[in-house]
Amino acid sequence: MELFDTMFISASGMRVQGERLRVIAENLANVDSVAESAGEDPYRRKVITFKNQLDREMGVDLVKVAKVGTDPSDFRKKYDPGNPAADKDGYVSLPNVNGLVEMTDMREAQRSYEANLKVIEASRSMLSRTIDVLR
Repeated sequence: MELFDTMFISASGMRVQGERLRVIAENLANVDSVAESAGEDPYRRKVITFKNQLDREMGVDLVKVAKVGTDPSDFRKKYDPGNPAADKDGYVSLPNVNGLVEMTDMREAQRSYEANLKVIEASRSMLSRTIDVLR
């Protein structure tokens, strides 16, 4: 029945958005972390990618996490010659995490999660009304 398929598709969307929120939370937790010593890289921002995957049993495409990779962009630099992680010029490498971008991504993931939840609620309501009509 298509209503059940709709619920499974939305549930898979909720799962990947939940995983996306976990990745964003990890990025935000490390926004100001530095390397332990000079010459080491600080935390590198993680990014998540999705893919469609056919569920042969149900015959529908579900969204899945393709991979959690790293952002290859450059690290930020801050002049702090007293820091143990500073290079010979006194600069400390900071993570390539932008808090504003992460908060924007978090809001988008939250809205996608809520939209999928509303689809499940609407499908459940329609299914319930259909059962009531058949009684």
